[in-house]
Amino acid sequence: MKAPLRVHPTNPRYFTDDGRRVVYLTGSHTWSNLQDMGMDDPPAPFDFDAYLALLKRYNHNCIRLWRWEPPRWRYGGQKVSFCQPHPYSRSGAGTARDGKPKFDLTRFDEAYFTRLRQRVVAAQKAGIYVTIMLFEGHCLQFAEEGWEYHPFHPDNNVNGIDARRLDYCTLKDARVTALQEAYVRKVIDTVNDLNNVLYEVCNEAGNYSTEWQYHFIRFVKEYGAKKPKQHPVGMTFQYGGERSGRNTDLFDSPADWISPNPDGGYRDTPPVNDGRKVVLNDTDHLWGEGGNPQWVWKSFMRGHQPLFMDRIAELTRRAITWAGREGDDIPGSEEIRRAMGVTRTLAQQAPLASMVPSDTVASSAYCLFHEGREYIVYLPEGGEVTVDLTPARGSLKVRWVHPVSGAVTPAASVEGTSKRSFRAPWDGHAVLHLKR
Repeated sequence: MKAPLRVHPTNPRYFTDDGRRVVYLTGSHTWSNLQDMGMDDPPAPFDFDAYLALLKRYNHNCIRLWRWEPPRWRYGGQKVSFCQPHPYSRSGAGTARDGKPKFDLTRFDEAYFTRLRQRVVAAQKAGIYVTIMLFEGHCLQFAEEGWEYHPFHPDNNVNGIDARRLDYCTLKDARVTALQEAYVRKVIDTVNDLNNVLYEVCNEAGNYSTEWQYHFIRFVKEYGAKKPKQHPVGMTFQYGGERSGRNTDLFDSPADWISPNPDGGYRDTPPVNDGRKVVLNDTDHLWGEGGNPQWVWKSFMRGHQPLFMDRIAELTRRAITWAGREGDDIPGSEEIRRAMGVTRTLAQQAPLASMVPSDTVASSAYCLFHEGREYIVYLPEGGEVTVDLTPARGSLKVRWVHPVSGAVTPAASVEGTSKRSFRAPWDGHAVLHLKR
């Protein structure tokens, strides 16, 4: 991590930290990796050190650092969830709806920002990038008590502030916006000197939040421009049921990176990234909970970078509970985690800065290539693939990479200047790597 990330100057599908090499991002994130969260009050502490160790074991290098805004909520009549700490001090006179002291929205709880910094520092030491979630909109929309216990509900603060639920994610009330801006400045001040930081404005606020999110993307950039270091800012899918946003709202935004919804094939057949934005293709915005190794590789091959919404059940050694749900890992989690790590290994080995995605160079429709020099080809169904090597001159080394285990099987070299056919040495999906 030589410097903060910025969009690569010649291949804007990716970030760089030195203007030359690509920094490819992929990894598992989970809901309680910043604030402790659970069915008890107070909730049990999250083992962040074990989490980082797990990420390193899978060769992951990027997480979303989740924020939850109300101190308690519940979904679908299930058990109540609690979380702590929070950015605002609970030092006000009077009692909030949860029976605890009211929030003072003009005073910060330093414990929250101390933890924020400690976790971003720990991640940096582990070689892991962190997208800091500034606001969270899904709970505010859909949790049964997501608004009733929110700090900006008039019953829960001493400042006379009523953000009126979904208006919290709009610019309708200048007093609310000013308080939000003060909080964002505090976050930036807390982590500005670190190189592994990215920002995400808000998780899954609906389409009513578009201009508000654009405002905060610009606000982070403008405030950051006055600081020693500047960091990328992202905008993610505006989920809201009937109030959902469009991917065009993300592409039209001033954000450096985006996470889209399934429209356009991002879940099943991701489109080729044309370089308008860095795309962190996140299962949270495609399935909620879901995904498979094929999706990981299709995303990588089309110039995107996959992120996985992960329960991380292994950390607790027990069935986890979140929002009233109980269970172990999401089906296929192990294969998804391992596949993401293999894509990162290949991304580090290949000259990704000079490679572009194509759906025509290989008959499988999945190819990253530096014309005439290097080709990474994905076969979603395995079997045989034809690759157009007409621009290649001379001999190319050939190897097969297993997309989940990462095991490498060398094969005989081939000559370029024509189309060549290759057959995978095993059943099932496979990766072909050709290099001059």
